[in-house]
Amino acid sequence: MKRIKIETSFEVYDSIKELATPIQNLILKATEARKKAYAPYSKFLVGAALELENGQLIAGNNQENASYPSGLCAERTAIYYAGAEFPNQKIIRMAIVAGSTTNPTPKPIPPCGACRQALSEYEVKQNMPMELYFMGTSGQIAYSNSVENILPWIFDKTVL
Repeated sequence: MKRIKIETSFEVYDSIKELATPIQNLILKATEARKKAYAPYSKFLVGAALELENGQLIAGNNQENASYPSGLCAERTAIYYAGAEFPNQKIIRMAIVAGSTTNPTPKPIPPCGACRQALSEYEVKQNMPMELYFMGTSGQIAYSNSVENILPWIFDKTVL
């Protein structure tokens, strides 16, 4: 038998004011996208914004459907749009703002499993880490220097 140990680490900021201005702007774009989310069933709104290597900012938000599996998360909405419109541009970083409209959401909310897998695909495709910043509707912001950090043993094309 061989034991494999996998570790991750994050930086956690107490306030958006601790971040550089471009990161603050990306988080604000995600916050604005969250306000436009369509989540009448869960009441859990998510906004995502990403920065491409050409400086373009792309936003997305969650879009629910009465048939739950037919909806789409904010992170995938943003990356799929970026992939369709800017297929040769690398994604430098993404900010995610998520939370309930009925309960306080003060802690950082990371991407769901499906979004982690989709983000991982883009990180592998571009052969470059993608920074992630995520938060609830208030409070701390978590930072990960790559998607691999939050999904360390990825399923990718090498296993197909």
